Amino acid sequence: KSPAAAGADLVPFHKLTQWTTYSLVEPIEKVLGWEVEGMEDMTGLPEYRNGGLLVDFDVLTLRPGAVSSYRETPTSLPKLPPSHPAIIEWRAMTVIELDRIADGIRKQLNFPFTLAQVLESATWKGGREIAKQKRPETGGPPIEIESDGTVF
Repeated sequence: KSPAAAGADLVPFHKLTQWTTYSLVEPIEKVLGWEVEGMEDMTGLPEYRNGGLLVDFDVLTLRPGAVSSYRETPTSLPKLPPSHPAIIEWRAMTVIELDRIADGIRKQLNFPFTLAQVLESATWKGGREIAKQKRPETGGPPIEIESDGTVF
């Protein structure tokens, strides 16, 4: 067995860069009249609204024992660092499932929505609304992240 290449075990997420890109494309195209190519290659945002929706609807569940030792919180939700394997897997699966959701919505409605449109109008908005219903005291995600807001 040959040794893995350095970094082969890492899953990169660039949420803030992606968010900025999604936010800038529409004004660049509409105001400046420029055409931005490659938007179909952008991924969904692996952040807690999108990922939380998937957990809240049991599309994704934590593996048994995945968070056997976690920091207790007042809400009894697991609170994990961004580097925890369960968080990395949650985020990676969120990206995959967002593509599947977008494909399903496009097929069901027979309309070529962009991924950004699906994220904004369905998963992100829906994730926020469901979180408020399920956790009215915080409106936060079903798994808490030890973060200053720049990671997830």
